[in-house]
Amino acid sequence: MSELQEDLIALQQKLREEYKSKWNRSLPLAEEAFGDKARWDRAKFLGFGEGASIYHNSYVYGDVRVGKNTWVGPFTILDGSGGLKIGDFCSISTGAQIYTHETVEWALTGGKAKYKYAPVNVGDCCFVGSLSIIRMGVKVGDRVIVGAHSFVNSNIPSNSIAIGCPARVVGKVEVQGDKVRFDYK
Repeated sequence: MSELQEDLIALQQKLREEYKSKWNRSLPLAEEAFGDKARWDRAKFLGFGEGASIYHNSYVYGDVRVGKNTWVGPFTILDGSGGLKIGDFCSISTGAQIYTHETVEWALTGGKAKYKYAPVNVGDCCFVGSLSIIRMGVKVGDRVIVGAHSFVNSNIPSNSIAIGCPARVVGKVEVQGDKVRFDYK
């Protein structure tokens, strides 16, 4: 083992102990080495709104616009090749994927058909659950909950709760000040 590798292992052990004692967490080395500030720095570098953050292991392609105070969790895909806009105060949970292009017809025709592109718009104050997928061309209104493991292939109106594969609206969200009411059908 090289001296550099030994130094790196020693650094990892030190950072691991620090994160465990301070936040009761264990993170990959890159997260520990660059610290929490790196998420906000990356968001700023990408031109996201003030207070937005994005994990280092999230993929961002093309024209992606993200509003202020939006959190993009780890292992996410934000495909803006067809144009992607995510509003203010959103939470894009771990493993969520938002696509603005598809290659189905290209693959089926042996490359004769072109890729398809269509923008996606996620409104303000939305929650996109873990491992959800939003398909190209979809508009998600304001104050929408997309449940975990959902596949959103059509528009979701504002103040809705949508779950499933494909996602369907199963309830409404009512917000008054700091109080939220969920009304399921």
